[in-house]
Amino acid sequence: MPDPFISVVTPTLGRPDHVRELLSNLSAQSLRPGEIVLVDGAPAGQDSTERVVAEVRADLPYGCVYIRRGGGTAIQRNIGIDAARGEFIAFIDDDIRLDPEFFARLVTAFRADELKTAGGIAGYITNQHLDPSTSSRWRWYRRLRLFQTYEPGRYDYQTGYPINRYLQPPHDRLKEIDFMGAGCAMWRREVFDGGLRFSEFFKDYGILEDAHLALRASRQWKLFELGTAHCIHLRCQVSKPDSRRIARKTAVNYRYVFVDLVPQRTWRQEFRFWRVQAIDLARIMAYAVRRWDKDSVWAAVGKAEGILGAARLRRDQSAAAASGR
Repeated sequence: MPDPFISVVTPTLGRPDHVRELLSNLSAQSLRPGEIVLVDGAPAGQDSTERVVAEVRADLPYGCVYIRRGGGTAIQRNIGIDAARGEFIAFIDDDIRLDPEFFARLVTAFRADELKTAGGIAGYITNQHLDPSTSSRWRWYRRLRLFQTYEPGRYDYQTGYPINRYLQPPHDRLKEIDFMGAGCAMWRREVFDGGLRFSEFFKDYGILEDAHLALRASRQWKLFELGTAHCIHLRCQVSKPDSRRIARKTAVNYRYVFVDLVPQRTWRQEFRFWRVQAIDLARIMAYAVRRWDKDSVWAAVGKAEGILGAARLRRDQSAAAASGR
């Protein structure tokens, strides 16, 4: 059976060295992609990433499509989907480094799915495991019984909260999940042929836009995590927004996803959603009081602003902002 054509879609902003390393990392795959669609959000006059692409493009063992477009990772990935030609579309972030067998193992798993029920399969970021027994945050979540499920990779439809995939320790299974990130995942082309795209509600720095897309896709497709498809996350801080903006999005974006996925909510679901947000605010404020540094204080301010913003987020606003339904 011939190797499939894989399109890698990567949004980037101000990380030319990471892009250079990623292009080299993709070249080392035992099953190489057919192309990478690199969507650069750099403003006019900032051409460092474009120069890197120009320097190495002729030596790459795969095609490289370079597009200049900003607006945030959700919009950039949509541009990449539209430009991609592959049978499979892989979302790989510029600060992810793949094991040489990453694509080969994902393709093997897709080929074993003879009924083609699997829409997407995520890899496992080996340096991102979070042990719930040593995390005070997750110990308190359990003590307070905030969620109806604590299974990693599941979405708690009673509280509007996705349970972190990396609470699952390293494993060698193909595990069914509700959602996955867009840093190291591969999708069948058919998932997007019907018009599914990232919602453009998620402007600039993305938080939860990938889980939202996956949860919408899971209405028709099964999603999986392949524990043997390894990669690492370099956690690049370049172009990352400040703690205030991030904290704000952990309320507003979570509310948007909950309202969109569960349009008819009971008062219990509403109570549980706001209880989680209130407890998170108390946790962040307590941390700010202990640390009393700029980042932690602004995170507390951002979380409070986010809760107020989430309270103003209406269903009609969500529907107007959503795309690709």
